[in-house]
Amino acid sequence: MPQQNQQQPIADSQAASAAVSIATTNNTISTATTASISTETPTNEREQLLIQKLRQCCTLFDFSEPLSDLKWKEVKRAALHEMVEYLSNQNGVITEAIYPEAINMFAVNLFRTLPPSSNPNGAEFDPEEDEPTLESSWPHLQFVYELFLRFLESPDFQPNIAKRYIDHQFVLQLLDLFDSEDPRERDFLKTVLHRIYGKFLGLRAFIRKQINNVFYRFIYETEHHNGIAELLEILGSIINGFALPLKEEHKQFLLKVLLPLHKAKSLSVYHPQLTYCVVQFLEKDPSLSEPVIRSLLKFWPKTHSPKEVMFLNELEELLDVIEPAEFQKVMEPLFRQIAKCVSSPHFQVAERALYYWNNEYIMSLIADNSQVILPIMFPALNRNSKTHWNKTIHGLIYNALKLFMEMNQRLFDECSRNYRQEKQMEREKMSQREELWMQVESLAKSNPEWPKLVGQMDNLSISSSQNEFEENENCDLTYDKLEQESRQQQIQPQQQQTAQETREIRNKDKPLLRRKSDLPTDSGTIRALFEHKRTDDYLKTPPDVNKY
Repeated sequence: MPQQNQQQPIADSQAASAAVSIATTNNTISTATTASISTETPTNEREQLLIQKLRQCCTLFDFSEPLSDLKWKEVKRAALHEMVEYLSNQNGVITEAIYPEAINMFAVNLFRTLPPSSNPNGAEFDPEEDEPTLESSWPHLQFVYELFLRFLESPDFQPNIAKRYIDHQFVLQLLDLFDSEDPRERDFLKTVLHRIYGKFLGLRAFIRKQINNVFYRFIYETEHHNGIAELLEILGSIINGFALPLKEEHKQFLLKVLLPLHKAKSLSVYHPQLTYCVVQFLEKDPSLSEPVIRSLLKFWPKTHSPKEVMFLNELEELLDVIEPAEFQKVMEPLFRQIAKCVSSPHFQVAERALYYWNNEYIMSLIADNSQVILPIMFPALNRNSKTHWNKTIHGLIYNALKLFMEMNQRLFDECSRNYRQEKQMEREKMSQREELWMQVESLAKSNPEWPKLVGQMDNLSISSSQNEFEENENCDLTYDKLEQESRQQQIQPQQQQTAQETREIRNKDKPLLRRKSDLPTDSGTIRALFEHKRTDDYLKTPPDVNKY
């Protein structure tokens, strides 16, 4: 291995593959693979044998051609598997000479240019319908990632030596890989980056800053990135370990980065992880409740019902941890929005909003502030108890009204009386408006120019709805009219047939399109994802006051 590669372990993958050619080093490769690293190998030879295998695994193969170099692909896979077992079962393996070789091998194999997105300008990725694009070189990459994790988690690992090679540039290239479309690779990357964050104290602030930059680019430039959910999962663990009181940097991260993430179209892909991060902040510092909830109300979707349901889910989780004093600061704008949701014609939105009345803690907050909340909610509940099209919503509204009545019957009666008075005032205003229009019409008819204007209006083309109204009013039918209508009914099927033939001729020139949900499933992709085992069920960062 050239000396410059030891000093710069993050070499370009193409240059590294050209430097290490499997065709010209058959003797070295055969020696490294035939000799197994085991307890029977002399101690003074194990280090050199491990270095040979690490250098051998720097060779890259073209997996776009499945039948090429099958023998040597298997040789490399076996060597990687053997090193994984060796690092897992032996102690004292990682010596100072191993660090540059191992980290260079990781860099050569992992850091590569990702292929362009399979759907860069189309709809966002739907995990329930779309199949991810799997990495063709995964048989080797999987063992490289496992070896990297064993390397970082080994009791012999010394961050003071490794920091010469795992530096800012290494972290940047690692973050670039989070845009991979293969969920198995992103799963390994999440664990690897979290281990690096825990081991290298000097890189923590840099890692947080670069993750922020990824989010900024996603929010304000591209709105396309495959690894937002995994990065948020890492941050959820990091936030859990923040020391109190929170630094201003962390509060700005919440307000300037996490909350604007709610604007993206692909929110559904990463919303559970985002909600967890926001809730963690509120548990750390309850005073953040007001800016967080006001930001959610600012970004509240207006025409996207599934996204509105997600916002309602998140809002309930936030209300579960809010302090009563903080709740009073936001209850008026909050329940105005909930009243709009209760009035939504989309039954899932209305249903999700009415489920708040099944939450005991939220009901205790409402009971303590019923003088403010009930007048806001009563008109929406009363109106939709009679007019909403869905019967399930009627039952939930009656349940909410019953709870309000039991909570404060005198206030409930007062709101009901006020509501009836407002409706009566509206009816009076409507009748006054009609009378004013009738007066305007009578004044117009008294104008000498009125007959001329009526004649001109008859000649003007008016809307189809007005025509239909006038036809219904003038239902004076004659024999000629009936005969004309029967002739039109005979001509109409011929016109429809001609129009159908024209459409068929026009459609012959168009390519056939298939919907996403009709695409056949790939059994190989499903099996590969099913067999993939996560390295960690969840990430956890222990709190440490001195390290944050």
